[in-house]
Amino acid sequence: MLKAYSYAASAADKPLGPLEIQRRDVGPNDVRIDILFCGVCHSDLHMARNEWGGSNYPVVPGHEIVGRVVEVGADVTKFKAGDLAGVGCMVDSCRVCASCQEGLEQFCDGPASFTQTYNSPDAKSGGFTAGGYSTAIVVDEAFTLRIPGNLDPAAVAPLLCAGITTYSPLRHWNVQKGQKVGIVGLGGLGHMGVKIAAAMGAHVVLFTTSPGKIDDAKRLGAHEVVISKDADQMAAHANTFDFILNTVAASHDLDQFMALLKRDGTMTLVGAPEHPHPSPSVMNMIFKRRSLAGSLIGGIAETQEMLDFCGKHGITSDIEMIRMDEINHAYERMLKSDVKYRFVIDMATLES
Repeated sequence: MLKAYSYAASAADKPLGPLEIQRRDVGPNDVRIDILFCGVCHSDLHMARNEWGGSNYPVVPGHEIVGRVVEVGADVTKFKAGDLAGVGCMVDSCRVCASCQEGLEQFCDGPASFTQTYNSPDAKSGGFTAGGYSTAIVVDEAFTLRIPGNLDPAAVAPLLCAGITTYSPLRHWNVQKGQKVGIVGLGGLGHMGVKIAAAMGAHVVLFTTSPGKIDDAKRLGAHEVVISKDADQMAAHANTFDFILNTVAASHDLDQFMALLKRDGTMTLVGAPEHPHPSPSVMNMIFKRRSLAGSLIGGIAETQEMLDFCGKHGITSDIEMIRMDEINHAYERMLKSDVKYRFVIDMATLES
């Protein structure tokens, strides 16, 4: 076993603090990565505080990992020591179900679904997986990602969750040049949705309740900004959208956005609210054959495709770098949406 240092939550009501952990020895198909940067996702806070239930303590969060390969197993072919590599939201799956065979590991139908990067039963090491708030990680080559060399590695880290969460539905629903695409919410997910949809050639409209975000939304690539609390502004866009990506993670009225879709348009939800949304109006949907859908992350192949797309178009996340010992304060700021638009931990600040 390999010794590593981490920051972990010891209980739901305790702040994160230092913890020495063990990583498995490098097997034939494994890649050992010294972690350079780890993005901070709202899921990390939910899991650390057991807000979704099922947290297994100690919890070492972090699933937006970028680092340097320092050792590879004998059968590894895609990586060598010195390469930049990334790890996203999963580190294994059953690999035999229909979803896995189709490259959709995020929908793994195996007995335990996919193995999350943290807080999942760890079939290889025992116990539970530990995430990227740590100095090192050992991951199967099949779940390790290549990082484009032309991008800032710190700003790439959030792409491994926020990037793929927004890219996957835009690709699945075949967003194309010239289509009118709405992005609801300008946070960690929304700002990536704006950038990626714009790079796909769409006419991007950002929906926000905050007039103060108009300039930032346009800087990020939005062509128009609509204040969703303004009924007249909303009505002006009725029946005009090909696709809407809703990134808001709070319960809200979906009907006001469904009414903006063209016939056969789709709105896809990627935000996971603590309380359910009010049930949408069926009549609003059936008279225009509109669809309401959901999306998770992407499979490994699609995540690599997203990284390559971002490399081609020079897309990264807008980040604020923090020290490891600032994580608890960062969580409190994140609850207030006081970050533009993703915290990233400089893992060099995690002292042994």
